[in-house]
Amino acid sequence: MSSVPLSAYLALGLILFCIGLYGALTKKNIIIVLISIELMLNAANINLVAFSKFGVMPSISGQIFALFVMAVAAAEVAVGVAILIALYRNRNTVNIDEVNTLKH
Repeated sequence: MSSVPLSAYLALGLILFCIGLYGALTKKNIIIVLISIELMLNAANINLVAFSKFGVMPSISGQIFALFVMAVAAAEVAVGVAILIALYRNRNTVNIDEVNTLKH
């Protein structure tokens, strides 16, 4: 019985986190930035589940933390999209460069 080693999970988490970080720091579209943040949170979830499976005492605590992160991520997306809709109604844009002040 061959299982996937811990290093493979950590490498996948690292790759996903780096892609998300790159997208969050370099993209100008707010929607892409929100998606990139979600990608970084999913990379953290992969690491939490992997460490709970391969830890000294394997338990379900990593899965519970991952569910908590998913709930926080869902709330973050709801608030982010609400802010994005309000911003688009006021400014008619979703580009970060064009939104530099809070006043119109």
